[in-house]
Amino acid sequence: MADAKVIPFDDDRSRAGAQRSGRRRAAQSRATDRATASRTGDSDTPGRTDAEGASDGSDAVHDEAGARDGDTGAPEAGEVASLPEQQTRRTGTHDGPDAAPRPGRGKGGRKGGRPSAGRRTGSPEAGGGSRGAGAAAGASPTAGGGSQVPDPGADVHGADHESPEAGGVAGGAGTDWERRLAGGLAFLRRRLTGDYDTDDFGYDAELTDQVLMSLLRPLYEKYFRVEVQGVENIPSEGGALIVANHSGTLPLDGLMMQVAVHDHHPASRHLRLLAADLVFMLPVVNELARKAGHTLACAEDAEQLLERGELVGVMPEGFKGVGKPFSERYKLQRFGRGGFVSTALRAGVPIVPCSIVGAEEIYPMIGNAKTLARLLGFPYFPITPTFPWLGPLGALPLPTKWTIQFGEPIETDGHPPEAAEDPMLMFNLTDQVREQIQHTLYRLLVQRRSVFF
Repeated sequence: MADAKVIPFDDDRSRAGAQRSGRRRAAQSRATDRATASRTGDSDTPGRTDAEGASDGSDAVHDEAGARDGDTGAPEAGEVASLPEQQTRRTGTHDGPDAAPRPGRGKGGRKGGRPSAGRRTGSPEAGGGSRGAGAAAGASPTAGGGSQVPDPGADVHGADHESPEAGGVAGGAGTDWERRLAGGLAFLRRRLTGDYDTDDFGYDAELTDQVLMSLLRPLYEKYFRVEVQGVENIPSEGGALIVANHSGTLPLDGLMMQVAVHDHHPASRHLRLLAADLVFMLPVVNELARKAGHTLACAEDAEQLLERGELVGVMPEGFKGVGKPFSERYKLQRFGRGGFVSTALRAGVPIVPCSIVGAEEIYPMIGNAKTLARLLGFPYFPITPTFPWLGPLGALPLPTKWTIQFGEPIETDGHPPEAAEDPMLMFNLTDQVREQIQHTLYRLLVQRRSVFF
């Protein structure tokens, strides 16, 4: 035991320190060589192998061990200056001094080490800021924290950006009004220049559709609240003769029937009404009646329209029906001499019966000033509970509830042409049409809950 040789502790530490100093100098020399090669473009050559990378990693471990033992071992100036250049050459971008480590380096700049959590895409550490800030900007932060790549799932327009749907609705509304205004101006220009078409009866289809029907429609829909039944019995094409009852003191029933056919028929057909001579003798009314497609109630005009394939309406009761007292409401008067049947037989068109309920009560006629009617040239001068006592206000019709029903058509094409001269056949068909309308009126009156509802 006394002969044992004792090695002083200081010698061991000196020997170990010399070995570590030698390894540090070798590592610094290799780092300087790599920095020099990177400046000349040789650092990223394809000839670099994984073994070299492994040795670099072991050298870095030894460097860290030397730093723990108290040796500073600061890198040379060449190595510090070469790091941004190496990153620029490797990634193609120049990051600032606060940039995160490049892929392949661990924390503290070690190669081959484990990537830090700050390198993960979208993490707050990688971008140097909060995740919410990057999402609000519509981009995801990159590893370097410099440039930002748009996130496909983010709202690139921002929270205050106007949605295309809202803009489309506003633009559509503006376009609709502009189109209506342009159409109205074009219509007015054609009216002023006379650039519009009428047929030989004076019918103006454009004026009827855009003006006259628009004026009558509120009265039809809101005031009288007309209910239409059996409109499918009207042919979709070709001529037909619609025969209806007449009432109401003023001939508003014919106008409402015209709107019903136009608005409810699948083909939106136009009804050409046959009117009395008085209509075409009144100023203003004469011109409007012609423009709306009405024509004189004569066999020649009616037959010509039916042969053209038009839809013709007639009210055989005439003034006897529209001017009858309120006590005789819904009681059909005589249907003339059956001229409408003769016209339908010659044209070979069907007869469609039509029953109108509600028109009898709009002007309850309780009297007739016959002397005043002769002085004015009218067939009658009505006296109602409101007219003439209330003056012009008495001319306002009562808001009754209307029902218009079109019955099943009566075919006439099965009769020979000479049947139009057979008085017995004309009488039978006239009576058949009248009875069908009368029975329908009674049935609708029974079903009606109230005059006004």
